[in-house]
Amino acid sequence: MYAFEIERPTSVADAVSALSADEAQPLGGGQTLIPTLKQRLAMPSKLVSLAGIEEMKYVRRDGDVLVIGGGTTHGRIAREAAEHFPGLAALAGKIGDPAVRNRGTIGGSIANNDPSACYPSAAMACGATIVTNSREIAADDYFQGMFTTALEEGEIVTEVRFPIPEKSAYMKFEQIASRFPLVGVFVAKFSDRVGVGVTGASNDGVFRWTEAEEALAGNFSADALSGVTAPPASDMIADLHGTAEYRAHLIPVMTRRGVAAAA
Repeated sequence: MYAFEIERPTSVADAVSALSADEAQPLGGGQTLIPTLKQRLAMPSKLVSLAGIEEMKYVRRDGDVLVIGGGTTHGRIAREAAEHFPGLAALAGKIGDPAVRNRGTIGGSIANNDPSACYPSAAMACGATIVTNSREIAADDYFQGMFTTALEEGEIVTEVRFPIPEKSAYMKFEQIASRFPLVGVFVAKFSDRVGVGVTGASNDGVFRWTEAEEALAGNFSADALSGVTAPPASDMIADLHGTAEYRAHLIPVMTRRGVAAAA
């Protein structure tokens, strides 16, 4: 590590003020940022911890929307979302291990937008709204590529609003060591549409598989995907864990499993 300052605000307003300093960076649960600091891939002069902001920690239902505070841990979401949105609760319960789930937060995950993060697939499939200290951003506009979002300097994810689907499921083909998905697919069925969000696979980060959405909108069954062509391998990640062709192959496989589980 290296020398840096740290502030621990207890309100969103104080956090925004602290982040106005030069080279200040927000610290959520630290599950991504701390390893990044250790490797010197980032060297901010000041960290602004969001862990003490109680106003950002909640899970509540507001009509047909599940509202989750940006500082809410994965473990709490797994427990408290189960009654209202079991698909999202199951997703949260599969993230990392107990230590990660009890420290990592949804706001930190959404803000970092790791290409293999789980929540972005649910946000895209459900048409979630990402709320910051200054505005609201639709998921389709928020996620802009690998590790890239619509967030501006000093902007904090304070809340994520998920429309609650009639049926949903998350399926991920797990990389055993990291527990990140090699490919993860979230399927959400609403009364008037179907959403399919894919993570872990594309060089452009999370995306909606629109061809599958169209096929499933008319027939929500795994059979509806039999004639749908998988996304091209040329757009997929290739690394030591799997080739681009393998990831492209896994997308329809995991989608079919998600549809079967949801239905």
